[in-house]
Amino acid sequence: MSRASSVPSPAGGLDQHAPLHPGHSPLRSELVNSIYSQSSYGDSPDSTAASSVEDIRIHRSLPTGVYVPTVCFFDEHTEDLDLDAIASHAVRLAEAGVAGITTQGSNGEAVHLTHQERKIVTSVTRRALNEAGFASMPIIVGCGAQSTRETIELCRDAAISGGDYALVLPPSYYKPSLKPNSVIEFFEDVATASPIPILIYNYPGAVSGTDLDSDAIIKLAGHPNIVGCKLTCGNTGKLNRIAAATQAATPTDHGSGFLCMAGSADFTLQMLVGGGSGVICGLANVVPKACVEIFNVYRSGDLAKTQKLQSVVARGDWAAIAGGIVGTKSALQTYFGYGGLARKPLPRPTVEDAKRYAEGFREVVALEKSL
Repeated sequence: MSRASSVPSPAGGLDQHAPLHPGHSPLRSELVNSIYSQSSYGDSPDSTAASSVEDIRIHRSLPTGVYVPTVCFFDEHTEDLDLDAIASHAVRLAEAGVAGITTQGSNGEAVHLTHQERKIVTSVTRRALNEAGFASMPIIVGCGAQSTRETIELCRDAAISGGDYALVLPPSYYKPSLKPNSVIEFFEDVATASPIPILIYNYPGAVSGTDLDSDAIIKLAGHPNIVGCKLTCGNTGKLNRIAAATQAATPTDHGSGFLCMAGSADFTLQMLVGGGSGVICGLANVVPKACVEIFNVYRSGDLAKTQKLQSVVARGDWAAIAGGIVGTKSALQTYFGYGGLARKPLPRPTVEDAKRYAEGFREVVALEKSL
């Protein structure tokens, strides 16, 4: 299936010639756009966010590879955004060879940020990448919210702030009241109204156990403005089914252009063998080169070495998973001299906590520093 028709127009809107999803009629699309075309109800963007408006005119493709859901940095005392750390971290990741950046992901403490802060983080990241010579690097922006309306609003904010794609979780707060097709309609409506293409974010642990099956994601992949998925569920069978059905891009074959992404670094090799496109992994905040190296060695055809690398990365990823954002930031602070603290109510690590986190990351950081 070709994704050529799903490329946004230079102004950020959908290609008017793009075919609609079979279950999404022109009348329904017109209705969706009419309902959600009202002006922003959120904070008006300040000069920091508005400075990136021109970026929505640039189409940045989504290559296969490693994407990093960046952590968000704060002043240790005031909890204000640390813009310098946000910018320098993004550049460090880009220089390590990652394919793209994801802001407002689960690691980015999006639920701790105001709408205005979300826009600022994305805008600062875009500007830092541009100024460091990475203007072509795409930014995916987490745009999950509970209502269709707010989700679309976040997608528009992302576009204005320099984001290229939106990563969207399914709604879950009123899960018992949702009908079987409610989540499908949610993604179709968001995709129809969003000025930037979206990726489906399947993360049951964050949405009251909602776990989209392969049939649902394959159906949604037919929408011209849905261009990929992130599977933090860890189900490699699901990934294989979706990749096959969508003819997903791989490191050696562009296929349809649809990206079928793993959601953590501990099954990067399994994803590659299963026909996937890449990985969006929090571990890469700490060890981006190690995560990229798995791709490089796999492409070289050395499967035995790839397996050894994957073992080290998987052990390191368990430290990241077990320690969460707090552990990831602590490891950054210990090994690279920055990271700081998460916003409350997340806890401040004790000295003993920091030692435990450092030990969990020790092996994979040694690999990182050897590359």
